[in-house]
Amino acid sequence: MISLKQLRYFDAVARTSHFGKAAEQCAVTQPALSMQILELEKSLGVQLLERSRNGVLLTDAGRDIARRAGRVLTDVRDIVDFARRQGGVLSGPLHLGVIPSVAPYVLPALLPQIRDKYPDLELYLRETQTHHLVEELLDGGLDLLLLALPVDHAEVETIRLFTDRFLLAMPKSRRITGRIRATPDLLQQDRLLLLEEGHCLRDQALSFCSLRRVDNIDTFGASNLSTIVQMVANGLGLTLLPELSIDLECRGGDIKLMRFTDPQPRRVVGLAWRKSSPRKRHFVELGKLITSATSAQMRESERV
Repeated sequence: MISLKQLRYFDAVARTSHFGKAAEQCAVTQPALSMQILELEKSLGVQLLERSRNGVLLTDAGRDIARRAGRVLTDVRDIVDFARRQGGVLSGPLHLGVIPSVAPYVLPALLPQIRDKYPDLELYLRETQTHHLVEELLDGGLDLLLLALPVDHAEVETIRLFTDRFLLAMPKSRRITGRIRATPDLLQQDRLLLLEEGHCLRDQALSFCSLRRVDNIDTFGASNLSTIVQMVANGLGLTLLPELSIDLECRGGDIKLMRFTDPQPRRVVGLAWRKSSPRKRHFVELGKLITSATSAQMRESERV
């Protein structure tokens, strides 16, 4: 008979490709972990791992069983969650993933409200790009994601929280007459500064601009909007800023903002979780809190 312990140990080795790191993650000694995996291979009658001086490789059977073990462990976590959440809303551990173009603008207002309203919630935060977050959600490492929608995956459920429009950011020295509005053509005539590849905000900006040429697009490896804003302020180009970021990024007054003509470019920010999760009603409640926490920032952006 195989055990959940064996599956957890094997899952850790499959993810880390290293017995020592896997043992550390599982809080056991390396010999104990190795013994359990040997027992798992014996019970299944197949070799799961190739052991060498350079590390650990999964066999063909090992790769398939690792995927299945991951799903089993995720289902077990959901069962435990279901049992725990029959009481109060939003208590115990919650692993929340947030994309970098949302986290700095939502979390400062949200976290104090979570602490006050849900004192029994143990919140763990993970900030990275969308594709990493979705992978970790499906693997069971994360419970909930705050990101730009849509998330197209059959095992993921989402809710829409709010619409976040984009504005054109330019150097403060740039002369503009009256209250004219920007157009996509304007971006094709200047240097466009965007986040590095992998950020959904970059993809959304390119889609809006219908840009096929990339010779006027620069990223410089920038992974956060603050860096891009400083580059714009110093006359290195233009960029698109989401309304959500304006209160923080424009605090110094070194850039000028312009609305786009209708239909204005925008993104939809929402929550995503595994369809198998029993915590949907809790996530919906957290979504209401997020919308409330960001409402003041969105109202402030209306003045532009």
